[in-house]
Amino acid sequence: MLIGTILRAKGGDVATVTPEATVHELLATLAERNIGAVVVSTDGVTIEGIVSERDVVRRLHDRGSAILEGPVSAIMTTEVHTVGPGDNVEALRGIMTTQRFRHMPVVEQGRLVGIVSIGDVVKSAIEELETEKASLVDYLHR
Repeated sequence: MLIGTILRAKGGDVATVTPEATVHELLATLAERNIGAVVVSTDGVTIEGIVSERDVVRRLHDRGSAILEGPVSAIMTTEVHTVGPGDNVEALRGIMTTQRFRHMPVVEQGRLVGIVSIGDVVKSAIEELETEKASLVDYLHR
């Protein structure tokens, strides 16, 4: 299965915040959209970073509550790994597992076109297994 297949099913909507947004504003976005990470982007197309709930928790622990009024750029991850819609979901599953990534932006021709979570990847694996199971059961009952 390709990553583009997941995006077609879930859509290409990606929550973004600007680097200047406060961490408090970031938390509001995470809570309102019930998501675990957002892409940091000035224009909604290019990626300047990514920031997750984990980033906030770790920085709260390290630096205290003062980070809440500071900019997202102070806590975001700037080395963002991305995938393309034509990449294989199985390969992505391996990367997400070994690198401990929970969210991966999807980029096509230098533009942000979606984001895939580990939940999306697991769901796709389950769907593939269910399809294979149905085919095998059908084959056995013929």
